[in-house]
Amino acid sequence: MTALTVAGLSAREVGRRRTALLLVISLPLWFYLVRRDLTGQSTRMLTLGIAWAVSTLTLFVVNSARGVDPRLRLSGASVAGIIGGRLIAMSGFGLLLAGGYLVLVGIDQDIDRFWAIALMMGTTALLAAPFGSLVGALLPRELEGALALLSVCAVQMLADPAGTIAKFMPFWSARELGTYAVDGGGADLLWRGLAHAAMVWLLCTGLTLAVFARRLRLARYPEPAPERT
Repeated sequence: MTALTVAGLSAREVGRRRTALLLVISLPLWFYLVRRDLTGQSTRMLTLGIAWAVSTLTLFVVNSARGVDPRLRLSGASVAGIIGGRLIAMSGFGLLLAGGYLVLVGIDQDIDRFWAIALMMGTTALLAAPFGSLVGALLPRELEGALALLSVCAVQMLADPAGTIAKFMPFWSARELGTYAVDGGGADLLWRGLAHAAMVWLLCTGLTLAVFARRLRLARYPEPAPERT
């Protein structure tokens, strides 16, 4: 079983959650509207809304698949294929969501470095999928997972971007890329944000693989002893 097969299963699971899907799609809009008059804050808030939406939906998909994953393993799927397929599906959804809101920003705001806004939203959407997957791997219940994601996003919004705490948050890269895109910062902000995003992606993906490799390991039984004649 390939990662694309798992991606298709994950996409169908998302499609069945129509109410949750509509709420997830509309959630970043409210983040944007509360700061619409301030370009920098509105785009950053919108990007964090996308992050929370994608990571939460990924959490739901991961938890919904807990009963399916062992059967996938028994049918021959690898742990990397299961995790990779799920990340392909949820990353694709995140990029579509970010693309839709990018059109809104392009129409509603006047930004010189518009390509950097696209980079900020796309990078954050790609980070949200493995982050939500990791939280789903560590917290088996949806309520606890959703509260954990909400807490992280709340701290991300309230923490001083220049402070130490903010740098340990998963979406700090959005702050750096947003400053570069809107406030005309130097190229060091761009590279620092991309480097932080790459480290967070690798960390979340690696830890998710480690957790599921342990959880979905197949039991190996000793070979039966030959019968004595």
